Amino acid sequence: MEGLCVKLFEASRKYKMKRHKAEAIGMVDSFEASHEGIKTVDIQKRCEFSGTSHLCIYFVTWNMNGQVPCEDIAKLVGEDRKYDLLVMGLQEAPRNNICKLLKNTLADTHMLLGKSVMQSVQLYVFGLKNSEQFTREVKVDKHEVGGLGWLIRRKKGAVAIKISYKGIQMVFISCHLSAHARNVEERNLQFKYISNSLFSKNRNPYAKSAQLTVWLGDLNYRLQGINSYPARDLIHGNLHQMLTSKDQLLQEAERGEIFNGYCEGALDFKPTYKYDIGSSSYDTSHKVRVPSWTDRILFKIDSNNINATLHSYEAIESIQSSDHKPVKAHLCLKLKK
Repeated sequence: MEGLCVKLFEASRKYKMKRHKAEAIGMVDSFEASHEGIKTVDIQKRCEFSGTSHLCIYFVTWNMNGQVPCEDIAKLVGEDRKYDLLVMGLQEAPRNNICKLLKNTLADTHMLLGKSVMQSVQLYVFGLKNSEQFTREVKVDKHEVGGLGWLIRRKKGAVAIKISYKGIQMVFISCHLSAHARNVEERNLQFKYISNSLFSKNRNPYAKSAQLTVWLGDLNYRLQGINSYPARDLIHGNLHQMLTSKDQLLQEAERGEIFNGYCEGALDFKPTYKYDIGSSSYDTSHKVRVPSWTDRILFKIDSNNINATLHSYEAIESIQSSDHKPVKAHLCLKLKK
């Protein structure tokens, strides 16, 4: 075990040296767009909601595994709702009316601004009550990618919402890509297809491009090059950060295959898949799957007039009704001018 830790520590150290860090704590200079891999953004804990920030957005992504206990919906949206927008991406969502559940849960503080649904892949955007005055040009799109998941209502593909809020053009994408560790190239191709296809119909070449693009979902990239039990030993010893050098998503991004110019918080939380349902124990089935960070939230700023501050990026470990843990992020935008 000690020898493995040394090797992984060295691999992780070298890997992190290659990756570009944000210039200041939690701040992303959107003018610097040319780099390889995903830029790791530090967390700035304190958020001055409706203070210095122009717009605060709370993101949640969750593969629900077809389950929807009402108490879990309440945990997802939180009680202290200090955010202008709630963007919730769901995968393997059940047949229940999730939209109605969310509306009822958020009724006191937020209203639905837009939704995009493709069977089990879903996306909802809620804004503060009476926020219609800030909302313009809400458009939706969706694109399916291969497989027979539709037979069991477990679609693969992406749904998206394009919205202008407080004058900021944004695109939010909830997606579910192909499973299994071996299908890295398939996931890469699906990402590229979805990126090129969304909102491509009747595209206006003179239209204002998105200033903020966010992908959230079960991207299904796995840990590669380590077996399940050594990975679990590191996780149980709170050494899971040493596993980031084995993460397929970061590896493929560094190769320039996917998510060029995107940012993500550090993977300080434990891998979010695969858990035994009803517990916080990793897979005890005969497959003994390698724990992985399949569920991610990544963002990209395409404006030199916006600074983005990431205030949280973590898993919601108290939810146990699915084999995935939800992941949440709190991102605030501030106009430079």
